[in-house]
Amino acid sequence: MHKFLIHRSGDHLGVATQDIREGEAVVGVYMDDDSIVEVVAKGNIPLGHKMAIESLETGAAVIEYGQQVGITKTAIVAGDYVHVHNIKSARW
Repeated sequence: MHKFLIHRSGDHLGVATQDIREGEAVVGVYMDDDSIVEVVAKGNIPLGHKMAIESLETGAAVIEYGQQVGITKTAIVAGDYVHVHNIKSARW
């Protein structure tokens, strides 16, 4: 059973549909084609929060909904909890 959803192929983030525990191997489903991805959580990720599904370098564009939504403030590894501590808005 999946524990996170990814909006579109090519997105860098998934949204937790349940609380995810650090070290837990979780399955995510792409909403546009029903394909799946498995990621090991690098930290606790609360319901409704974001998890990286691929690694990104500092200063990289963060894609969600098929659009750039942010810029990494630090390097992000697949499975990291993604929030204001490691990304900033692409708008301002």
